Amino acid sequence: MTLSINAAFDGGNIRVVAIEGDRIDLEIVKDHESDFFQWFYFRVAGAHGRRLRFRIVNAGQSAYPFGWPGYRTRVSTDRQAWRMIDTTYDKGVLSFDYAVESELAWFAYFAPYTMEMHHDLVARIAARPGVTHRELGTSLDGQSIDYFRIGDGPKPVWLYARQHPGESMTEYWMEGALDWLTSPAAAPLLAKATVHVVPNMNPDGTRRGHLRTNAAGVNLNREWHAPTPERSPEVLCVRDAMDATGVAFAIDVHGDEAIPANFIAGFEGIPNWTEEHGAKFYAFGQRLAEHTPDFQTEKGYEKSSAGNANLSMSTNQLAQRFGAVSVTLEMPFKDHDPNPDAEFGWSPERSRALGVSCLEVLAGMIDEI
Repeated sequence: MTLSINAAFDGGNIRVVAIEGDRIDLEIVKDHESDFFQWFYFRVAGAHGRRLRFRIVNAGQSAYPFGWPGYRTRVSTDRQAWRMIDTTYDKGVLSFDYAVESELAWFAYFAPYTMEMHHDLVARIAARPGVTHRELGTSLDGQSIDYFRIGDGPKPVWLYARQHPGESMTEYWMEGALDWLTSPAAAPLLAKATVHVVPNMNPDGTRRGHLRTNAAGVNLNREWHAPTPERSPEVLCVRDAMDATGVAFAIDVHGDEAIPANFIAGFEGIPNWTEEHGAKFYAFGQRLAEHTPDFQTEKGYEKSSAGNANLSMSTNQLAQRFGAVSVTLEMPFKDHDPNPDAEFGWSPERSRALGVSCLEVLAGMIDEI
């Protein structure tokens, strides 16, 4: 049998550099019109019964090389269960061995969430009672920016994910959140809030196998101060919709390459910062940590100093623009070290569950927002 490495599919990303016996040297392809790269997703065929050594030789030049130590590659033989395998990072090369016991095997940075999976999610949720679907606009590649409105309460809540397309755990979070929002459990929240949901802000990057940018090589989470149809129509159509509804509370869902834990980042440093406004953000994090062992408040990003918030980032922009309690949620590519899972690490299932936990906590404090 001839060994074959292929990434020419929805969300795929890898380039073969060399195959020498059972050693395969690979490179991750940069995002189009950008220097960002870290996401990989590829298939191996024709290797049944062989033990292969994979080496991603340009890992040291990736966007976040400090995220590789302690990272473990995901592998699947059915594209349903994605298990971690031992992975090493040394002198700029990411390496992992795998004994192929099946006809096909897939490898990825994290369990993929492709555009086909996105369309399945959209179809499933749009068919449920009480859900309104709308196409807010289209991406540079012409893909739809899908949006749901659920509930009719007076407080506008916005949930949006995948500004950075390689952060695939975020759309699993959305699955959990949307399933909960369309269940009887959500009724108390939906009586007090209307929830607006954009499950995938960056369909072009998702399909192209990008880490961080859209089809023009633009990082969407640096466009919120001045989005344009030419560079960032995805942000422009979503922000216009937010202007129409207002925003009282928002969660921007992300993944972090380096920190092995779930955490939130806020809007310290915006010009309109007040201690009362910030206290609501901190209360959400504290209550979430009390609600689930899959969240913690010790690890996270440094806070911006007074007046130095970056208003091109959505969380800061929404807090400044609307007075929103605005939250960036970060999930790990590694594992949640406070309660690790040796087989699956941080996983799609745990991402879905965290989506539910976040909304359960929000339901309990919506009167305070």
